[in-house]
Amino acid sequence: MVNNEQPSQTALMAAAARAAHLLVDDAPSIFADTMAQTFLGERADELLGYHRSYGGHPVLSGARTTAVTRSRYTEDRLSELAAHGIDQYVILGAGLDSFAYRSELADRVRVFEVDQPSTQDWKRARLAATGTKVPSSAVFVPVDFEQEPTQSLTDRLVRFGFDLSRPALVGWLGVTMYLTREAIDRTLAAVSGFAPGTELVVEHLLPAELRDEAGRSYAELVMAAAAEQGEPWQTFLSFEQMDSILCEHRLQPVEHVRQHETIDAAGWERTDSLRPFALSVLSRASVPAR
Repeated sequence: MVNNEQPSQTALMAAAARAAHLLVDDAPSIFADTMAQTFLGERADELLGYHRSYGGHPVLSGARTTAVTRSRYTEDRLSELAAHGIDQYVILGAGLDSFAYRSELADRVRVFEVDQPSTQDWKRARLAATGTKVPSSAVFVPVDFEQEPTQSLTDRLVRFGFDLSRPALVGWLGVTMYLTREAIDRTLAAVSGFAPGTELVVEHLLPAELRDEAGRSYAELVMAAAAEQGEPWQTFLSFEQMDSILCEHRLQPVEHVRQHETIDAAGWERTDSLRPFALSVLSRASVPAR
């Protein structure tokens, strides 16, 4: 975290990217986060102003592409699972995610937002300031991924109402690149103890040799800025490495989804600056029957 009063810069930037998508990019939108701007507070004009003025810059358009494609894929998957009875959604590193406050699906799904207490405090303050009701289905679960032992994450979730006997969807977006391998292992070990049928969607960054030219350029620019802000990228995983880690924790790999695969090919016939690039990947895995 940047300090004890504000969320991380990356949480703010991700929310700004989702909000800016509806302001800067052309229709049809890839993902409509109608609540994202709410969480920017007094920084909304500043952060959205960058996108309005320089929206075609590769870093800003890349940030929007990444933010909206990963959210689109994960929430589409949640909708599919909810249709088959899954009613628990765990968002690891929830940041300023707004699903619980804008989606009709939130009425049928219990949402466990897991993150640093300071980010949650900022979020609660913004919800209160804007008169946004926190639904009874939304639960804030304070956790530090780098410091908490495996059992602590599970215990915290259970303490806040998570049912270990029923499957869930676990979304882990925009987080693993900032963590050590040890912290990733602890979290995956906890998820592997969830009920069979649980699914995990985890985003990870590819190592340099697996990126395309746009991905390498984006990484060079953003990685340096993230380090300067005190949030350095630490972990990069190939498809094979991610599969190996998942299997080590008794999780069954299902698929790897690149940005261009998150929507139909026709959806990339766009008139704005959004283009998929090879840097981030969504890996989907499941907890098998024991």
